[in-house]
Amino acid sequence: MSELYKNYIGGQWVEGTSVNDNINPSNTNDIVGRYARASKAQAEEAIAAAKAAFPAWSRSTPQERHDVLKKASDEVMARKEELGKLLAREEGKTLPEGIGEATRAGQILDFFAGEALRLNGEIVTSVRPGVGIEVTREAVGVIGMITPWNFPIAIPAWKIAPALAYGNTVVFKPADLVPGSAWALVDILVRAGLPAGVLNLVMGRGSDVGQTILDHPDVAAITFTGSVSTGRKVAAACVASTPMKKVQLEMGGKNPLVVLDDADLKVAVETAVNGAFFSTGQRCTASSRLIVQDGIHNKFVDAVAERLKGLVVDDALKAGTHIGPVVDQSQLDQDMKYIAIGKDEGAKLYWGGERLNRENPGFYLQPALFTECTNQMRVSREEIFGPVASVIRVKDYDEALAVANDTEFGLSAGICTSSLKYATHFRRNSEAGMVMVNLPTAGVDYHVPFGGRKGSSYGPREQGAYAREFYTTVKTAYTFAG
Repeated sequence: MSELYKNYIGGQWVEGTSVNDNINPSNTNDIVGRYARASKAQAEEAIAAAKAAFPAWSRSTPQERHDVLKKASDEVMARKEELGKLLAREEGKTLPEGIGEATRAGQILDFFAGEALRLNGEIVTSVRPGVGIEVTREAVGVIGMITPWNFPIAIPAWKIAPALAYGNTVVFKPADLVPGSAWALVDILVRAGLPAGVLNLVMGRGSDVGQTILDHPDVAAITFTGSVSTGRKVAAACVASTPMKKVQLEMGGKNPLVVLDDADLKVAVETAVNGAFFSTGQRCTASSRLIVQDGIHNKFVDAVAERLKGLVVDDALKAGTHIGPVVDQSQLDQDMKYIAIGKDEGAKLYWGGERLNRENPGFYLQPALFTECTNQMRVSREEIFGPVASVIRVKDYDEALAVANDTEFGLSAGICTSSLKYATHFRRNSEAGMVMVNLPTAGVDYHVPFGGRKGSSYGPREQGAYAREFYTTVKTAYTFAG
């Protein structure tokens, strides 16, 4: 039997009550590792450990917090190929994508190492004589973190790093489907010098571990990334709890990419294919709605289909693979269900959408390109979370903008155009938290705010200096000097 990767609670690696086999979606005969699942009682122990560690860690010096995060960043960067390979093996991203995500995790840790030293406040002049006012930021307390499977090291990094930088303690539950990258990240942070109890890892099912974190009164805040339906339940539980919890939600997207007649065709095609289909379309920022003006529509569709024909769908670790497998059978079933729904709704499956067989058993799917779609079809309104994109034909820019904004989501939106007028207008009038011009909707930087509007996000933004809005609380102190 292979090594058992344990939970980390109160400074100790501990076994769980059951074991989860981490399966490689490129080769279902390959077990990446055996990971312990924590119990409800162990989740409670982790929360108690985090609560006990909070007073000392929240009053530690910025230098101490910087040094831990910087040391962890240095190790992640030194091991980015190894960590990227692990990520590709357990989640199905291609190896270059996996290495890229590991690199991003290292960059995030490095950025927040610096942020630990940059936290500042204000001295404000009072309207009353002899009174001084100081506005400062303090750590919130124990932060519960629930992360998804599609970015198994980057999303944990961008939640854990600011939490620690600002003096919070953490109880972290990664997605049960992909515990390997999360375990590796925690192991690196622990060895970087974190005191016992500051960071706790409890792997397992959401119904056991996640619910315990959500319900516990000693958890001061919850940051969650996942589905809209689960996000709504998280928000409701945080408001209903006593005391109420601070909450941050990142949920779904049905992101539009507008292609105008004046767009550079090559740029538009590369932007659409990258945004819609790379990472197997398993990104909340994926361009799943391609809104194309009538004059360029036919040339664009033909060029996208031709580009898709040249993409290699295969084992994530193989050299030359452009698109890896879908993450598991459940997600593959969902993708295939929506492909059937699209056909039933009257959309034309212009290219792809077929199950593929490769050398090893895995969850392989051709990218699917639908045309003749309307914005009212389910394939144009509901998040599929796979390599499936709908092309919606429009007559002009005004219709394109209206269709782009006609969605319950508002995470990311893009436009391909050579017109400064339309690019400027779209940036201002797109109802999305992030807007891209002649760039894929799925490409974002680590040092600026990440988040959306409407049904995509709730609460303060993630990443960059804006992360402090969630991970700190503001205190205003008055002093009468006499």
